[in-house]
Amino acid sequence: MNSTRRIVQYLFGLFIMTLGIAFSLKSNLGSTPISSIPYSMELIWGIEVGLATSIFNVLLVLTEPIILRRKFKKKHLLQIPVSIIFGFFTTVAVNLINFIPEPSNFLWALVMMVVSIFLVALGLFFYVPTNLVPLAGEGVVQSIAIVSKRLFPRIKVFFDSTMVIASFVLSYVFLGVIGGSVGIGTIISAIFVGITLKYINKAYTYLTGKDVDLKKM
Repeated sequence: MNSTRRIVQYLFGLFIMTLGIAFSLKSNLGSTPISSIPYSMELIWGIEVGLATSIFNVLLVLTEPIILRRKFKKKHLLQIPVSIIFGFFTTVAVNLINFIPEPSNFLWALVMMVVSIFLVALGLFFYVPTNLVPLAGEGVVQSIAIVSKRLFPRIKVFFDSTMVIASFVLSYVFLGVIGGSVGIGTIISAIFVGITLKYINKAYTYLTGKDVDLKKM
């Protein structure tokens, strides 16, 4: 894959992911784990979710030199502009589906969550194999995995769980509500995004005879 195609595929994957995030927010069943803290920031302090996404992700990047110390490389700083782009894409995606009415019942909300899960998984399907700059969340997970010498998937589960718990606590402390940005949709998303990604890859392999390497990030 040439460089231009990789970059286009990378950006396309990121944007599809943010569309998935936008649908999760629209569903009112809870945000995806990756956007739970930025959405909490919007609910608590009124910071627009795209801007909150950029701020939070940049802060995550700034923790990496502390975690990695001498192993930190200048190329890791590329995650900062990517964080800003990801936040911008989130804002665009949220506005793009603004015409869709709020769900009037649980079934419609569930449909939105299913669409969200599919889009996040599809975005990952395009974004991960490019092996370019990881999002800040994955960057932190990689950093912890390097230092602790533990497997990436295990650290990823721990990291996502920590983000969800932190969002839950923030909502309770500042808003006095149980849940806030976290809901049943957050749990459903955490469980089924990976499963959906696996089946998208299987379908692609069946249709094209090619396999996509989803283990690079």
